[in-house]
Amino acid sequence: MNAPLRINEALLIADRAFQPFQCVAWHDGNGALSLSVIDRTNTRISSKQLSSSTYTDAAQLENLLSQARAELDKSGYQLQSWAMPK
Repeated sequence: MNAPLRINEALLIADRAFQPFQCVAWHDGNGALSLSVIDRTNTRISSKQLSSSTYTDAAQLENLLSQARAELDKSGYQLQSWAMPK
């Protein structure tokens, strides 16, 4: 059985998923986590909002991050290779 991810673990995973770009995150106070991916010119190139049930579940987090990476790739942004930590 996998233990739920803590918010700090989810933030580290998200940060690594979008390298070489910067991932900025903040907790909205209602349990959700907002993520923005920022390019080298400080322009937001992606944003997602994650419910606590999404960011605490490794499989759901992996799915959302993979989708976000695919969207960025389709938009022409090149990300470093990434795999969800086990």
